[in-house]
Amino acid sequence: MTKKMKILAAVDLSEYSAAVVRYTGLLATKMDADVVMINVINQRDIDMIHRTMLGYESFSFPDYMTDQEITRETQMNDLVKANCPDGVNCRCIVVSGIPFREILQTIENEKPQFVVVGTKGRSNLADVIVGSTARQLYRRCPIPLLSIPAGFDKLP
Repeated sequence: MTKKMKILAAVDLSEYSAAVVRYTGLLATKMDADVVMINVINQRDIDMIHRTMLGYESFSFPDYMTDQEITRETQMNDLVKANCPDGVNCRCIVVSGIPFREILQTIENEKPQFVVVGTKGRSNLADVIVGSTARQLYRRCPIPLLSIPAGFDKLP
């Protein structure tokens, strides 16, 4: 029996994520593949929140992280419902850390056949042409990587 294909879709929940989910859903339908969608809470943002809120006794960092995970899972599920064809088996995961490293770790853990990423995301000023996470993945990804350019909205 042949093992079912798996596609990893990395989304940052920016305005460009819908195109990544739509294209991944189309590929999953055509290839009869499952989808694992990952979102990474950037360690840089976690460190900034932690430093900023350090003196506030009423602020609970563990509660903040739990809230972030729940909010992001909800946003990812909404993205799937709005942009992925019915019948595609999609599982959403949220992790925290350095985005490209967490994506590479997820590749190792999940063993997908390829990865779909956007070329631009939340940090619109830095890395204007190709986002820093995508650029790091181009250099290090051990499996095929499909990049969806910013603004791409045409499906075959």
